[in-house]
Amino acid sequence: MSGATVAEFIGYWETEGQAYVRRGDYDWMAALVPGQRVLEIGCGVGFATQALAKRGLTVLSIDSLGECLDLTRQRVDGSDVTLMLADLTALTDEQRATIKAFAPDSVVCWLMGAPAETTGAVATDAGRAVIAYREKLHRLVAKLAASLPTVQALHYVDRTAIPWQAKDIGRDTLVSYHGGKTLLDLPFVAVRANALYRKLGDDAVNNAPNRKMHPSLKGVVPTLASLLVERKK
Repeated sequence: MSGATVAEFIGYWETEGQAYVRRGDYDWMAALVPGQRVLEIGCGVGFATQALAKRGLTVLSIDSLGECLDLTRQRVDGSDVTLMLADLTALTDEQRATIKAFAPDSVVCWLMGAPAETTGAVATDAGRAVIAYREKLHRLVAKLAASLPTVQALHYVDRTAIPWQAKDIGRDTLVSYHGGKTLLDLPFVAVRANALYRKLGDDAVNNAPNRKMHPSLKGVVPTLASLLVERKK
């Protein structure tokens, strides 16, 4: 878990996010986003928003945590970024109108997460609550994007772990998963060429102390899984 409370969640991502910045992970993600006007779902502590702004993009970023918006505001001061306090699960008509008026070309949803007090995660649930939360939000993001006629692309990035030598199979799995669940019956299409993996720092999984206990973990590496989906022509 990335923190039980809002304070712990923010503390975790302040440290983790700095590592992403040093490796260039956020810059990599931002470079994959097409268009000039981007709706960001979940700004977190602002490192991702900062990377989008650094590219010269116009950004509208929404988050349900005021504390995250405050930190993001400090990181993007002077950039072409608008921040809005909003809960994706309960957008008001006024908030939807603001988002529509912004007329985004692309929607990004990167590293979707929340404090355990929001997701309901506990240490003994093997990550099931976080997975359910992520799936729910991914679907809501896709539905919102579909409702915005200006949106031509939707970009998801999440953390996972895969056998690196089988990453091409993983690309097919990523497309199949989102195509059959996140994008089901929506006007978006995912193709293998737009499914990418990036190693996430050191080979933490492969070097884990329990490797001898679980030989199946050999060759498994932590990664960022990126999928860019496009509106059907």
